[in-house]
Amino acid sequence: MGKNKNSKSFEIALSAVSCAVAVISLSMGIVVAGGYFLGLWYLIAILALMVPLAKQFYSGGFLAYLGTCILTVVLGASAKFWDLLPFVMFFGLHPLANSLQIRFNINRWIAFAVKAVWFAGVLYAGYFMMVYGFLSGGLLQTPLYLTVKNYIYILIPTVGTVAFFIYDYLIFKCQIMINGLIYRIKK
Repeated sequence: MGKNKNSKSFEIALSAVSCAVAVISLSMGIVVAGGYFLGLWYLIAILALMVPLAKQFYSGGFLAYLGTCILTVVLGASAKFWDLLPFVMFFGLHPLANSLQIRFNINRWIAFAVKAVWFAGVLYAGYFMMVYGFLSGGLLQTPLYLTVKNYIYILIPTVGTVAFFIYDYLIFKCQIMINGLIYRIKK
């Protein structure tokens, strides 16, 4: 019983530290102007959420993600919720999806297709929320927007899938690096 108790307490501690680092990172993205645009704060939060997954603590990883989303909103992201929405809808859950893909030995091309459709859905949702949700009419009349509007249904699946392929590959490499670092920590 003692070993199981230590394992659960270790999972809770590792997940809590992961959640805390991710919340701090996303909160910094709220405070620092342009932080989300550069993606640095997202990347730090994503790497932090990979930590419990490196020890195969899937429930701890999901709870760290959930806690990150809730605490970030409570700490001020409600004012800039649109900046946090891509993390909530995709980027925060993506490391968990990758870990489950490895755990259940899912074919990488099938998993990529499912994740690419998920990513495209998030891009479409973001586009529609941006256009119909909170953009002013002045921006919607610019030549750039009018060009993008005509080709958005082609751009998201093509350019989005290529960008996601590169992102997914790099995130897998980051997960391998995190796994190597966390492997050294005793249970």
